[in-house]
Amino acid sequence: MPDDQTSPSDSESEPGVNAARVIRKRPKPGERRVQILQALASMLEQPGAERITTAALATRLDVSEAALYRHFASKAQMFEGLIEFIEQTVFTLVNQIGERELAGVEPDAATGGRHAGKVVAMVLQFADKNPGMTRVMVGDALVFENERLQQRMNQFFDKIEAALRQGLRSSADAGGSEAPTVASQVAASVLIAFIVGRLHRYARSGFKRSPTENLEASLALIL
Repeated sequence: MPDDQTSPSDSESEPGVNAARVIRKRPKPGERRVQILQALASMLEQPGAERITTAALATRLDVSEAALYRHFASKAQMFEGLIEFIEQTVFTLVNQIGERELAGVEPDAATGGRHAGKVVAMVLQFADKNPGMTRVMVGDALVFENERLQQRMNQFFDKIEAALRQGLRSSADAGGSEAPTVASQVAASVLIAFIVGRLHRYARSGFKRSPTENLEASLALIL
């Protein structure tokens, strides 16, 4: 048969092939939810991005707004999904650092500083790799959203500060501090201010000023 001719079997099979391709592109259960959160995080990475609407998000994903609401009851729930990712990732790593640096170790004057430095570095490195999440962490992306979202991020930093305070308190005790509770509270508060300040600068610079810039030297001054 000449090359420029198509057999009946070829033309008849084409619709089936196309249908199979469409079926393969259909998201698996739960996959669309992840795609929505990934798209939202990606849109937040754009420097100077305005408030993100569900219409813009739907356009980004090439779906209808109704399709978004089949997976999330509201845009606030979408942001809660991002916050859950931040919490789960960061606190899992905080616990791992605590187990390595504090658990089963006889604390000395330097133990708390090492632990605190690694926690601070981890949070800033996470932000560096996830610029869209940084805008959620500092609240830029939550300005026009439900107030409970900002409250949840405030609690996130409170928990980080508590973890820092715990390690620093053990070192203050071991170092013979006359007021270990006060010393650890002050140091943890300064470190949280440093973290938040670095995150704000990163977001305000359009993600050009890395939050980990000169990190070792900065922590050496603080700790």
